[in-house]
Amino acid sequence: MKERLGPIPVVEMTPEQRAAAQAVIDGPRGALYGPFVPLLRSPELMSSAQRMGEYLRYRSAIGTRLSELAILVTARQWDQQVEWAIHAPIAAQEGIAPAAIDAIAQRRAPDGLAQDEQAVYDFCMELHIDKRVCDATWQRALALFGEHGVTDLVGLNGYYTLLAMVMNAAQSAAPASTAAPLP
Repeated sequence: MKERLGPIPVVEMTPEQRAAAQAVIDGPRGALYGPFVPLLRSPELMSSAQRMGEYLRYRSAIGTRLSELAILVTARQWDQQVEWAIHAPIAAQEGIAPAAIDAIAQRRAPDGLAQDEQAVYDFCMELHIDKRVCDATWQRALALFGEHGVTDLVGLNGYYTLLAMVMNAAQSAAPASTAAPLP
């Protein structure tokens, strides 16, 4: 599979592309990689997406551990190797059990999740599979995370779905990772 929208050499970038790329490099990511490589073809879209992603990934109302779990569920639903390669190791560092990460990779419901993790997993799975969330799952998430947290949880699913679509369409190559590729 050939990457359709690979890196653009700096000398070939427009001024808008250079500015957008530099903003990503200067931010918490520290480099231009993953979805930002294909998104650079649309600098305004990339800039908007990276600002949203910076909030959702690093400062969401549900915290990094649960955000990473939501990202893994989304990556698995979209068979997104780049997101999996990047986020499976981060999820493990943030406290998601390796057995839970493996179960998600194998498309199995993880056993032994903490109450908040189970709420996130169920919410994300319903949203991806059913395209909605039932009242019981919504109420459980609302009780744990409040309206701000539930809104950010929906945002995480939507944002990482956008990135998965971009990278799947662009056939983005997964980076080297300590995580095994998705089966």
